Amino acid sequence: MPTDVVVCAATRAEQALLLAELEGERGAVGGRTVALLRTGVGPVNAAVALTRFLGGEGAGAIVCCGVGGAYPGSGLRTGDVVCASSECYADLGAESPDGFLDMETLGFPVVEGDPPLFNRLPLDLFPAPRRAAFVTLATCTGTEESARAVAERTGGAVESMEGAAVVHAARLHAVPVGEVRGISNRVGERDRRRWRVREAAEAAQRTLLDWLRAC
Repeated sequence: MPTDVVVCAATRAEQALLLAELEGERGAVGGRTVALLRTGVGPVNAAVALTRFLGGEGAGAIVCCGVGGAYPGSGLRTGDVVCASSECYADLGAESPDGFLDMETLGFPVVEGDPPLFNRLPLDLFPAPRRAAFVTLATCTGTEESARAVAERTGGAVESMEGAAVVHAARLHAVPVGEVRGISNRVGERDRRRWRVREAAEAAQRTLLDWLRAC
């Protein structure tokens, strides 16, 4: 039987509370069977790990859970928990003298279908009350200038390295998908002494557990 919900997280820290709640990588929450999948960091690891899982046993729903950075102007603060209203491959496309060209401009869908999907991917499940547009990059944004440029170009509020890949794999397998993240830092701020990764990861997991119990 397919697992009711598979929860994807890049690192152990982003699933520690869930592991304790389930007393392992599998268990039940709110009457639903739940499996924890640690994907590793980055979009390729995330897509491959989830595709392997779905090919082996399937899932009724997928949720990506972890931490993310908030872009300048997003209105989000460290410690906030937010779920994705959409996901965007921010660096999938081409550079040009006139600026960045996304996949729609280039004419290459990321997911074939009617309608085709390009850089921006829709989500189906919303585990947190607050929603925002999420952005995925293979290289974390490291300067204020770059952070503002990505936010302006994509309309994104939250940055991570795996979200769009998880949503992409879910869309290809026709499985409902959601994403929830705790804000650990401000994008462009590379002073890790000011980051709150553990606190943000725990806040996201608590929100997800509340959602699972209420469903």
